[in-house]
Amino acid sequence: MSAASDLDRHRYVSLATFRRDGAEVATPVWFAALGARLYVVTSGDSGKVKRLSRTPRARVAPSNARGRVQGSWQPATARLVTEPQMIDRARAALRAKYGLQMWVAELLSRATGRIRRRAWIEVELG
Repeated sequence: MSAASDLDRHRYVSLATFRRDGAEVATPVWFAALGARLYVVTSGDSGKVKRLSRTPRARVAPSNARGRVQGSWQPATARLVTEPQMIDRARAALRAKYGLQMWVAELLSRATGRIRRRAWIEVELG
């Protein structure tokens, strides 16, 4: 079993990204594994997107919805995904994992116009 599929058994991961000064900022996120990578959707103007535009350095750990870590941290690199085919695959994986919750989140994002400002993140472990 790969590290990504092992993490995929959890509902949330804490995604830690790094500020310019090296300070770590961890945020609990929904995610889905596709092969050896994890995919996350977030607001395009979120802090993690800004931090990832400066450095791909990241780390992840299973967590609860409040970000309380429930396992060990793993080093990772992360990047913003812009390829439409990859975004479609990541969206499908998140829908399969979260079902009705993801459907409702997408409905609300469409209704508020936030869906156009989404950012997709690919996390590679190791």
